[in-house]
Amino acid sequence: MLTAIDTSVLMDVISADPVHADSSERALRQATQQGGLVVGECVIAEISPSLTQKEMPEFLKDWKLQFVPSSLPSALLAGEMFSLHLKRGGARRRILADFLIGAHAQIHAQRLLVRDRGYLRDYFKHLKIWDPSASP
Repeated sequence: MLTAIDTSVLMDVISADPVHADSSERALRQATQQGGLVVGECVIAEISPSLTQKEMPEFLKDWKLQFVPSSLPSALLAGEMFSLHLKRGGARRRILADFLIGAHAQIHAQRLLVRDRGYLRDYFKHLKIWDPSASP
């Protein structure tokens, strides 16, 4: 099973988050055993301030993360969900990257490993969400 990885999970590991690092690392290792791991450009851009240009390729290789660029269908899906968010009265300050990451996962993977705050399940009904903080 191909698993897309959200920034939140990778930042848990990179920052050694005292609350979430262990569960995120466990979930990453489990996902690796169950199939490939992918990330898109939004995730790369969001984690890059925490890694040097030399560290980024090493980090991706160490965690067996494959870079899969977004596609026109995933960009259009993100725009569709962002538009729905605005029609529901949502603020423009909602990070568009969240919609891009969710759409990328729905189009380019079978599930998304993310500490979801609820909006992904609401907007991406066909996306299987795996929240490592909810796992034992």
